[in-house]
Amino acid sequence: MSTVRYEQATRVYEGTDIAAVDELNLDIGDGELIVLVGPSGSGKSTALRMLAGLEPLDRGAVYIGDVDVSDVRPRDRDIAMVFQNYALYPQLSVAENIGFPLKQQGVPKEERKTRVRETARILDLEPYLDRKPKALSGGQRQRVAMGRAIVRQPSVYLMDEPLSNLDAKLRVQTRTELVELQHRLGVTMVYVTHDQVEAMTMGHRVAVLKDGLLQQVDAPATLYHEPGNLFVAGFIGSPAMNLVPLGSGRPLQIGGAELVFDGSARSSVAEANGDVTVGFRPEAVRVGDGPLRGRIRNVEDLGSEVFVHVAVENNGNSLSVVSKMTPPFAGQLDENVGLEIAGTAHFFAGDGSRIASTDAALR
Repeated sequence: MSTVRYEQATRVYEGTDIAAVDELNLDIGDGELIVLVGPSGSGKSTALRMLAGLEPLDRGAVYIGDVDVSDVRPRDRDIAMVFQNYALYPQLSVAENIGFPLKQQGVPKEERKTRVRETARILDLEPYLDRKPKALSGGQRQRVAMGRAIVRQPSVYLMDEPLSNLDAKLRVQTRTELVELQHRLGVTMVYVTHDQVEAMTMGHRVAVLKDGLLQQVDAPATLYHEPGNLFVAGFIGSPAMNLVPLGSGRPLQIGGAELVFDGSARSSVAEANGDVTVGFRPEAVRVGDGPLRGRIRNVEDLGSEVFVHVAVENNGNSLSVVSKMTPPFAGQLDENVGLEIAGTAHFFAGDGSRIASTDAALR
């Protein structure tokens, strides 16, 4: 297997001056599963295609191991790619689909059969080797596509939203299988998705992109608990972090309730220039008799947890605050309730950078 390195890697499409990927610097370790995540147009798929050789670089370089592959043809990069749409040959059997790359490489027939059967065993596809793709379920087809990549034994595996065509239940099952497979094989894998839940549950590290720029790359727990900026804070987490613009006034208030906190965070926030935004996760908000008053506008009871959406007036504007509660929850729509904060608050400066994170409360 191999490491991967992007050095100032940049791609600008013809007809625009804005880079789809702008000076990307990213090191991926040998045997690491890293996820590139971001909204539509963030540059994540372009970054993957640059590594695959399907998109040329306008500036910078991409390395696999110690080799600069920026000008190397895709077929000579020792990578295997799994696409969103499976890209299986309908006229070929499962065994023939899996073994097709080996046939193209001129691998002898008996060796091909051995490697195909071993790959099918790893992916639980042995009973289906003689079937055509039309006789398979969506999850089985995706495993065939993965098998075609695995059988080549490349240095790096590239996955471009491979689970997005599956239904919700099958997506959860298949991503678990994929994580187990990557761990068992110890392969280097770069995985692209727009689904931040998928990113958080799969990656050893997650790289968050926005408008072609790398925002933060860290372990999933670090992204969640220590977001580097306002965009990451709002993008990572489901439901999203509550973000409340507080303006430049002091003391900081939400809907007439004062936000109190101690320690070094107090001086850091006091020294911040311009407007300040505070963010807190839904699990840090409690519905009850707290000092922040609001009206219940929606209750999402998922059985194991309840998300309560509360409309709050703040500086003349109505904002929605989400609380994650433990069932049972007795509140009703349009009921007036109080909110309190019982957890970490994250403070962001006007430029979006995180100023501090600390325990906070309302009074």
